[in-house]
Amino acid sequence: MGQLAENRPAVYRMIDPAGRVLYVGKAKRLRNRVLSYFRASYPEDKAARIIHAAKTVEWDYVPSEFAAYLTELRQIRRFRPPLNHSLNQVRRVAFIRMSGGPAPRLSSGSSVGAGELRCFGPFQSISRTRDSVRTLNDLLGLRDCAPNMPMVFAGQMDLFNLPLKAACIRHELGFCSGPCAGFVSEPDYRQRAETAVAFLDSRAIAPLDRVIANMQQASDSAEFERAARWREKFETLEWLLAAATRARAALDLLTFVYRDPGIYGDDRAYVIRRGLVRTSYPYPLTPIEIDAFRSVVTAELAEPDPGLEALAAQGMDEVLLVMSWFRRHPDALRRTIRMEEWIKNH
Repeated sequence: MGQLAENRPAVYRMIDPAGRVLYVGKAKRLRNRVLSYFRASYPEDKAARIIHAAKTVEWDYVPSEFAAYLTELRQIRRFRPPLNHSLNQVRRVAFIRMSGGPAPRLSSGSSVGAGELRCFGPFQSISRTRDSVRTLNDLLGLRDCAPNMPMVFAGQMDLFNLPLKAACIRHELGFCSGPCAGFVSEPDYRQRAETAVAFLDSRAIAPLDRVIANMQQASDSAEFERAARWREKFETLEWLLAAATRARAALDLLTFVYRDPGIYGDDRAYVIRRGLVRTSYPYPLTPIEIDAFRSVVTAELAEPDPGLEALAAQGMDEVLLVMSWFRRHPDALRRTIRMEEWIKNH
């Protein structure tokens, strides 16, 4: 079987006697990769166990290594083969979400809803993102209660006969401004929420400046334990600011037409937008092909920019794969061109 395979990029599938796809793999040189399965020691090596369980091997040739990575990921998502443990698992990343409503709520999670006012990310570390959101909420006095918690702002108290009490202990500890019990006005609360958005957008450093001031004050007063607690908050917010900036820059930069060279001259043109591969065609060379591809790129530019909602809904695996490819192959960026420039220059 391996003798029939050519030494060129490909994606292969191991099929069991019932016709089920057991395993999907990629290869830069297919023949060498398939033959390595037959040389593996059974049952010690995973490759030998895979070929032992398979009845046949199928493969599809692809033009390049990048195409092999992309096709492997998409086939794993399609077939969900039981012996693919790594890429078969949903890659979990975190997003920071700002809800709408009279009292916007800042939270983190692995999904993004259509009703979110603003979204930020993706962030690789779920736990650090969760801790960062908690720190930001505490410093700005933003609520983290249930989304459907009734809100009563200052100035609305005359509508009630009895004074209200905050629904949780965060207000008593000084970590929440208390929008559920009339302890803050609606404009004041919205300003706090806008401060959080400005921080995540890298437009302002508040409340980082407050943390620095309190850390310095505690240090000058020789209150080293309190200074250490403020330093922890500083490090948390410093990480969040850097991570949000990197995530936003990475997605913004990954929007272009990418010419991916094929090993037999069968180059492909990939239209990539915010890390998602929207479509691909053989690289256009003739006037007719160029006109046709110009129409494709023009139509893509006319589409709304895919937000984080689209990235989260389609899965972040592909975005992370594209990010990883250009990080490991920086020379590939030389074969990219902004979509507007491609239309202008072709």
